[in-house]
Amino acid sequence: MKPYVVAIDGPAGAGKSTLAKRLAKELKIAYIDTGAMYRACALFAIESGINPKVDSPKLRALLSDAELDFRTVKGEQHIFLNNVDVSREIREPHISTGASDISALPFVRDLLVSKQREMAQGKSVLMDGRDIGTNVFPDAEIKIFLTAQVEERAKRRFLELQQKGDSSSFDTVLSEMIARDEQDKKRAYAPLKQAEDAQLIDTTDLNPEESFEALLSHIQNQLDTLS
Repeated sequence: MKPYVVAIDGPAGAGKSTLAKRLAKELKIAYIDTGAMYRACALFAIESGINPKVDSPKLRALLSDAELDFRTVKGEQHIFLNNVDVSREIREPHISTGASDISALPFVRDLLVSKQREMAQGKSVLMDGRDIGTNVFPDAEIKIFLTAQVEERAKRRFLELQQKGDSSSFDTVLSEMIARDEQDKKRAYAPLKQAEDAQLIDTTDLNPEESFEALLSHIQNQLDTLS
């Protein structure tokens, strides 16, 4: 079979990354976590004292020299920023807001989209994000829009944060997620939206295993039509 692209888009907290990692492993193809790339850029800007919300010469210079790559560490994919593993740091709540801010800047999206396309050259990949099926790979062979009701997504994120020892309240997590949704949907450049030819999968009433099976079944059905 020729190399193919599986594009999974959807809002924050939909479970894209968790499911995408498992799906890529099951399909034996490469996985590219685009959200981690934006988070790493936001982390770099914030730690450098640069506003991730403003297109500035300092931010452009900083990111143009940034080295981003994925490596396997103990069987898990980690993201490295300038040869430093930042996989844990990018998951801090304040970095989520910074990632949404920085991803709204056209030059940042252009920079990372170029990197993402380069990473996918010549091989089958599964990529998740906000605009994979609409902007990064509009011709992707398989497109999925993964979502769930915002209250359910906030509940999942809240429980995840609790397990990590974070003391954020549910109301805070919910309000931040609603704000993130609005910002992602309303940004002028490459906003979050479902591609016309993407399969909508709502996991509000599905547990993790059921969600995985729903996505895997759809992908396998689509692959059957390609072979």
